[in-house]
This record gives sequence, C-alpha cells and structure tokens, in this order.
Amino acid sequence: MGMLSKRKGKEGEREVAGLLRQHGYEGRRGVQYRGLEGAQDVVGLPGASIEVKRTQRLDLYGALEQARAARLEGEVGVVFHRRNACDWVVVMDAHDFMRLWSKVRPA
Repeated sequence: MGMLSKRKGKEGEREVAGLLRQHGYEGRRGVQYRGLEGAQDVVGLPGASIEVKRTQRLDLYGALEQARAARLEGEVGVVFHRRNACDWVVVMDAHDFMRLWSKVRPA
C-alpha cells in the first residue's frame, strides 16, 4: 500500500470516528493502527463492526467481507465509504438492514 493510500485511510478513519462523536458515540480508530491485523477500523458504534474505505473505487463485497471478518459476537458488518468530494455512505447486508429498520419502523 502506498504512502498516499495509507494517509487517506488514516484520514478516513479519523473522519468516521469524528462523525460518530458528532452523533453522541465514542468513536475512535481501532487497534489496527498499532499494526494488529483483522481489527475493526473504527470502534464506538455499539453492535457494528466498521470497515472504512476512503477510495474512488470500492470493492464493495471485499470491504463488506472485511467488516464481517472483524466483527464480534452479535455485531453487524458495516462499511463506511467516501469518494473524493462526496458524502459518507454506509453499506451493509440487506437482511441486517431490514432487521434494524424493523426496530425503527415496525411493519
């Protein structure tokens, strides 16, 4: 991974952690910044295993698999993605989304 990619990745993780804090959660970068592989990119959103991708081209299913691989028992794999000059978007498995949505807006 090149220096620019690493820098963009770190900046993206900081942005997502900040976004979580703006909404009242204790967002912070995960332990992978210490060189530990397989850890979540950002922690602090209860029930979510977060993978952050700050890139122009996203391997959607690869990123979602990374989020799933790092999740703990009972967590949902979530990908936060942002391209240059765009807002953050969240990607997750449709079944997980429907389960969460049904808690917000029961059928």
